[in-house]
Amino acid sequence: MPRIAGQIDQAKTEAILDAAAKAFGECGFLTPMDEIARRAGVSKQTIYNHYGSKADLIRAIVEQRVGEITAPLTAPDAHDHPEEALAGFGRVMIEMLLKPRGNALLRMTIQASDDMPDLAQAFYEAGPRTSRRLLSVFLRDETEAGRMAVDDPDLAAEFFVGMVIGGHQVAGLLGQGRDLPAAEIDRIAREAARRFMRAYARPGG
Repeated sequence: MPRIAGQIDQAKTEAILDAAAKAFGECGFLTPMDEIARRAGVSKQTIYNHYGSKADLIRAIVEQRVGEITAPLTAPDAHDHPEEALAGFGRVMIEMLLKPRGNALLRMTIQASDDMPDLAQAFYEAGPRTSRRLLSVFLRDETEAGRMAVDDPDLAAEFFVGMVIGGHQVAGLLGQGRDLPAAEIDRIAREAARRFMRAYARPGG
């Protein structure tokens, strides 16, 4: 099937987003689009045709990451195993947080926020707000199904994210983060999910 104008294939999309994330993380928001295009192996016009601006490109990077973080909540069996779904959500969130490019992109956005508030808003709306909103929806659905008792899903979502990322995000932003082995990441995510489920257990369940 022929692609519509401005549409690019999945391989090019992945190449552009990966190249942009690396370039922005290393060089900041002033990274020339030419450099991103060179790293991605596409033309600069291809990037502009598909994303329009650097802010749109950053939004796309963040949306891709949020999709990966929230995938455990939308898996076919997520509602059959809510504790496992929450642990999966937490696991991917920690993994993303510990990646150098993740913190670099966040630092870049914070530094640019005074001069480019639209960039900061795009990052926040596509990232933290969306991931928490999707977690809140999951908790609301679990409560309506009678498997949990969450009276304020929005607040509970904030609690869970706080349990998972703890001081890791601040440490990363200050350049003091440390790599964690996969087993330790899994332990943190599972413990957070276990304690969260206990706190919001359905009465009599």
